[in-house]
Amino acid sequence: MNNYLDLSIKEIHDLLVNKKVTPIELVEECYTRIEESDLNSLITVNKTEAREYAKKLSQEEVEKDNLLWGIPIAIKDNISTKDIRTTCASKMLEHYVPIYDATVIEKVKEAKMIIIGKTNMDEFAMGSTSRTSYFGAPKNPIDKTKITGGSSGGSAACVAGGLVPLALGSDTGGSIRQPASYTGIVGMKPTYGRVSRYGLIAFGSSLDQIGPMTRNVYENAYLLNKIVGKDQKDLTSANREIEDFTRMIGQDIQGMKIAIPKYFVSDMVSPIILEKLNHVVDILKENGAVVDYVDMKYLDQAVTLYQIIAMGEASSNLARFDGVKFGYRSENANSVEDMYESTRCEGFGTEVKRRIMVGSYLLSGENAKIYYDKALTIRNAMKQEFDRIFKDYDYILGPTTTTVAYNLDESLDDPLKSFMDDVLVIPVNMAGLPGLNIPMGCDQNHMPIGLHIIGNSFEEAKMYQLASFLEDKLK
Repeated sequence: MNNYLDLSIKEIHDLLVNKKVTPIELVEECYTRIEESDLNSLITVNKTEAREYAKKLSQEEVEKDNLLWGIPIAIKDNISTKDIRTTCASKMLEHYVPIYDATVIEKVKEAKMIIIGKTNMDEFAMGSTSRTSYFGAPKNPIDKTKITGGSSGGSAACVAGGLVPLALGSDTGGSIRQPASYTGIVGMKPTYGRVSRYGLIAFGSSLDQIGPMTRNVYENAYLLNKIVGKDQKDLTSANREIEDFTRMIGQDIQGMKIAIPKYFVSDMVSPIILEKLNHVVDILKENGAVVDYVDMKYLDQAVTLYQIIAMGEASSNLARFDGVKFGYRSENANSVEDMYESTRCEGFGTEVKRRIMVGSYLLSGENAKIYYDKALTIRNAMKQEFDRIFKDYDYILGPTTTTVAYNLDESLDDPLKSFMDDVLVIPVNMAGLPGLNIPMGCDQNHMPIGLHIIGNSFEEAKMYQLASFLEDKLK
């Protein structure tokens, strides 16, 4: 079998242009790999439509200036895809087939990419392990006894396992960056509003953001180029000029100023991860960058803020899943009230129910002022603290996770652990900033360790500049 999927996007594109390979051959290689893998990384495969579209593309002229023409991609299963089942990894939406595409899917189709299937995830994106999936947990391709992280665990496993070159994930509190770290790939959560949320099944509307998950920095930047833009269907999407996120890749980092918050290097982070971070700091200093350890307020409150804001918004957003218009409906009901109760009891998993109940409590009556409104005030103060640091520094760095991926069979009973897995990445969602994970080495068991690069709002291109520089040095 030809291993075209192991080549870079540029190399595959050259083969397509020179008619050495066709889109249908790429698609068949994807499905062969998927069938041979036991990663449980996909919930729905899109075989018939993907093959038909690949054959159609094979009759067309290759778009020479579009590296993504004919390239297979996997899509997280909380992003609406017309005529392709979209489950959010929940019994509630097990048989739901959308009648419309999310805006990012329209953009994927405009780029002539081929959707291979929908990836496994935590149910309704609630979790940090992808083990809350109704369809069972995906496995980490580096070590199949380990978690992939979450909630975009299936997307991470697909890319890291070589099943597809590219995938889309979503990130509410670290859900792209944390699994990217655990599986050794590149994952970007763009600035809030950079990518349209229209068609993303909402979890926390003020936090959710779709982003690219890829094998390297250049491909990540290139895929981001294709999915950004103002969207009239999403009033929170940002009206920014079109830019090329790859344009600064390869530039020198001499004179760059980098801040590392002391909170990100405390004793909650494992020694091997801190060792790898120190190696990165040495590389930066040797190449003319300035690195300072700084004090930042409010970072230690990010998990609490996330619990209040994300759960409150989740309880509101998930109220629509009541068995009336779409999704699962319980048959064990004698009245409308019974039907609501039974549907939600049977249709949602434990973690989702827990978050809905806590969120409903937080938003009820006076509690909305005591908790939610206060959380928004502190969240605003946290954003101002980030702004203060970015007045003096180009980037903020830290580890992406406190540990490497742990065993799939470790207890799920501790709800706080789920949030603490994301303690280093949640502040970025609170502040609406872009965050990028790149691999920075492995531990003694070859499990990947991620570096977290935080940029100022809408400075993704600058982040890719630093990321590509370090990617090259860390090879």
